Amino acid sequence: MKLNEKIIYCRKKAGLSQLDLADLLGVSRQSVSKWETGGSLR
Repeated sequence: MKLNEKIIYCRKKAGLSQLDLADLLGVSRQSVSKWETGGSLR
C-alpha cells in the first residue's frame, strides 16, 4: 500500500473528512487532498 492510499484508508476508517483531518493536523484541506492524490510527492 502506497502512502497516499494509507492516508485515505486511515482517514476513512476514522470517519473523517479531508477537512476534519486538515483541522486536526493544522493544515489546509488542499494539503490533505494533495497528499491523497500523491500530488505533493512529485
